[in-house]
Amino acid sequence: MSTTTAGHLIVGQLERAGVQRVYTVPGESFLDVLDGLHGSPIRNVVARQEGGAGFMALAEGRLTELPGIAMVTRGPGAANAFIAIHTAHQDATPLILFVGLIPVADRGRESFQEFDINAWFGSTAKKVVTLDDAASAARVVDDAIFTALSGRPGPVVIGLPEDVLVHVVEDATVEPRTVARPEPAAADLSGLTQKLEKARKPLVVVGGEGWTQESGEQLAAWASRNSVPVVADFRAYDAVPHRSDAYAGYLGYGRSDANAQRLDDADLLIFVGCVRGDVLSDGYKRGLDAETVIVNADANLLGHFGRVDQHIIADVSAFAAVLASFPAAGEREDGWFASARADQLTFSTPRPDGGIGVDLGVAMEVLKKEMDPDTVLTFGAGNHAIWPARYLDHNSANSLAAPRNGAMGMGIPAAVAASLAYPGRQVISVAGDGCFMMNGQEIATAMGYGAKFIVLVVDNGIFATIREHQEAHYPDRPSGTHMTNPDFAALARSYGGYGERVDRTEDFAAAFRRAVDSGLPALLHLPQDPTTRSPKTSTN
Repeated sequence: MSTTTAGHLIVGQLERAGVQRVYTVPGESFLDVLDGLHGSPIRNVVARQEGGAGFMALAEGRLTELPGIAMVTRGPGAANAFIAIHTAHQDATPLILFVGLIPVADRGRESFQEFDINAWFGSTAKKVVTLDDAASAARVVDDAIFTALSGRPGPVVIGLPEDVLVHVVEDATVEPRTVARPEPAAADLSGLTQKLEKARKPLVVVGGEGWTQESGEQLAAWASRNSVPVVADFRAYDAVPHRSDAYAGYLGYGRSDANAQRLDDADLLIFVGCVRGDVLSDGYKRGLDAETVIVNADANLLGHFGRVDQHIIADVSAFAAVLASFPAAGEREDGWFASARADQLTFSTPRPDGGIGVDLGVAMEVLKKEMDPDTVLTFGAGNHAIWPARYLDHNSANSLAAPRNGAMGMGIPAAVAASLAYPGRQVISVAGDGCFMMNGQEIATAMGYGAKFIVLVVDNGIFATIREHQEAHYPDRPSGTHMTNPDFAALARSYGGYGERVDRTEDFAAAFRRAVDSGLPALLHLPQDPTTRSPKTSTN
């Protein structure tokens, strides 16, 4: 049998698993892995900062069937990437972070960039392992992929001592382990049928990972036949198609008052792929009294709060496939189903917001008409994300990459990854000025690797979410929330992309078309009235 190094074997195992891209910031601590990527069919996408690389990998894990892969160096590099691990953990997204480490003999001596990988990541990752045995390199990588995808998905961190990477080992990858996709048991389905027959006001809440176009369509069709409204967990808006008459909007930040009330009024809650967590329940306050069924592959139901009357351990796609032939059950309270859809159509209809600068309500109306049906949307955290969440439709699976844990700075890296994962699909990122400045440098990565997207930078000169809290709790005492911004359009052009400032609402549609026609990473700089905090409509 031929031999290779541990670093090269890691790359070989990633190849065998079907990994197409890794997102890296190079470091001397994992040079042998970088050498293994030379000539590999795996594309090494070099980001400009480890936080950007981590968010790119997170978006890859969100939008595809494999975990996203990021590679960074020890100490400072690992620190920068930590934000992606926290996000992947709270978002339940599969991600693998390879971290170069100091040589084994240097441990415990406060050597250059030394840190304790288990202490740093142990409470946040599903598993943290250090490759001390070079011969186990392939097995460790395969186990990481399996762990990241199994049960409740999440991040795995692998430490790579630089001296271990160059050890010579047998050139033998391992057969990738198959991730179980459990199907619901017959007894579980019988129990669910009985609950549905009695329910007058059932509500399905969808979320989590693993949704496909087929599974989303199947669940929505079943819900429509059974007159059961479907709402999405926070930033899981692409789980089921919005064109379905069963889709009734979403829960969490920016949700409608009608859906908050609907969560309280339901007499049967069926969570599919998600749990009743903090944001969904308005801080553990809503939807606590109804009979509760949870369809989730996570045996531990991490993050769930409140009663559980039935836990069906099943994969969302397997469950949705069974629903396709599930019999109709139960009679609903008059208006329960129809009003949910009617409320959503009203809530999601863009209206002018008024104020100076570009009216985002009007801009969203333009996007709703102009964007492609399978457009992938990305954004980070902040008030700017309320507009696309509320007004833009998702009718294709894997069409949203945004942080559920409220991490700023994800929008641009996610747009890069989305464009590389789906080169034939349009990608639009909506960014606040604060959020953009955290990882906007990844436009350079987009230029270097042919990623194409359109980013709308909403510029109000403040950290609007925090200012809103200040106004509520410390009125007339703004502190630490002002920003001094660059010329965003000029910044985009400096990278070689397309950049245009749009000062008037009536000019937005034409500017958007020019951005699309540019064929480049394009940025539209949209000044916004700083007093506008969220969509101003009569129906909330």
